[in-house]
Amino acid sequence: MSDAQDLMAARRGGAIEDDRPLSVSARLGRLQFHRSGKFRVLQFADAQEGPKVSADTVRLIAAACDAARPDLVVFSGNQIAGYDSAYEKTFRKRRWSTRLDPVYSAGLTMSRWVGDAIQGFMKPDHSEGQEDAQGGKDDAAGRRERELGDSEELVRRTISQLVAPLVERGIPFAVTYGNHDFQCGLDTDRLDAIYREFPGCLNPESTASAGYGRPRPLPASGLGDQRGYACEPGTFALPVADEYGRQSVLGLVLLDSGDYDRRGGYGSPSKRALDFLGRVPGLVGQRSMVFQHMPLPQFYRLLKPVPATTANAIQGYRSFDSACYTLDESKALPGSFLGEGVSCPDHDSGEFAILRKSGYFALFAGHDHRNGFVGDVDGVTLGVTPTCGFGSYGPAPAKRAARLFEFDIRHPYRPRTQLLEFGRLVGRSSSHKAYTFALSHMPVSKGDAFDLLRKPGLLAGGLATLLAGFLASHGSSKRRR
Repeated sequence: MSDAQDLMAARRGGAIEDDRPLSVSARLGRLQFHRSGKFRVLQFADAQEGPKVSADTVRLIAAACDAARPDLVVFSGNQIAGYDSAYEKTFRKRRWSTRLDPVYSAGLTMSRWVGDAIQGFMKPDHSEGQEDAQGGKDDAAGRRERELGDSEELVRRTISQLVAPLVERGIPFAVTYGNHDFQCGLDTDRLDAIYREFPGCLNPESTASAGYGRPRPLPASGLGDQRGYACEPGTFALPVADEYGRQSVLGLVLLDSGDYDRRGGYGSPSKRALDFLGRVPGLVGQRSMVFQHMPLPQFYRLLKPVPATTANAIQGYRSFDSACYTLDESKALPGSFLGEGVSCPDHDSGEFAILRKSGYFALFAGHDHRNGFVGDVDGVTLGVTPTCGFGSYGPAPAKRAARLFEFDIRHPYRPRTQLLEFGRLVGRSSSHKAYTFALSHMPVSKGDAFDLLRKPGLLAGGLATLLAGFLASHGSSKRRR
């Protein structure tokens, strides 16, 4: 049994009676460095679950929290498998494919409206037919709202299972969205409201008409002294204070990176979100890093084109599909792996240029379930985290993981990061599902590795992924671009 399992068993068995929040920041009332000079964030990517969440997904979330004891958990998108058959009646393949968007509560699907109206006009008496047609529209609207209500309850069930380990342990969490969350039929503002029902949620209330230059309290979070800058649902910034709570040291930005593009392929952040991204470092007063769902086209700069016959070569995605790639070992840090083509948007939204101009030090994404690499591109660290979920495709069960970031007050823009893998934290999967999407390439890590959990057993055989000391070229904690 692992150390994490021992701690979980002790908690459940009552051997540990400390009922304080596991998160030090939760105890302090704000996101803040500890007196030890450390601050920890745990990222979970692509849980991608339906109403019946896999037990192994919950086990990984719980074990990673117990092992890492994070100040904050970040869900970086696609928590909800919106394509699940449970959402059949409200499913939206694309946002523009139904009249539900943007006003979901008053929407009617065209086919049902037309069908109900036709039945009404078929009545012998024309005036009676008009009344029946109006009644048909009202019935359709009511039916649609009931269906959305049913989907909302199913989504609430999924979220409840995913955040239960956090609520139980008193760990604050923040959420952004991917390309599958909205497909259940609920827009992100409605999803945001559901997340805020659970203790510890740091997602601020936001409206399109509100300005984002003023910090807002976050009453749902339970962190009385924490403030956030809100832009849109899934797009906001959270300042992190020094060990005395006196001033901000860095900013953590969650960005809704979009879902699909009408021209084809994946979408990009909204113009408002990109404008907000450019303003955040000035609002926070320090440099920041970004968590989002979708990787950027610049991630391909950490790869190198190779002949298709090259061992472990991976074909690129869409606009990059004319070539095959492997990781560029001169750029990607030790422990990185590539298991599928980087599924980024076809078109460059200009986001990376904003990151460079505004002095961001890192961006971490999810989306590509079988990828887990990190490297530096023009002074910005780009990284991708594999899936933590067991409800969809991914690497072998033992390799599904959470990503831990440990920040040090002495050099806060050079955090260390490590993948906390299911096989090491939990053990064998309880599911009898046949997982066929094994990693196509898992290189052996080179160089020394440090275990952020201070548990040497988790590094045995080189199975833990540690990517240490990145962004060495960035300056001291006080320097900003």
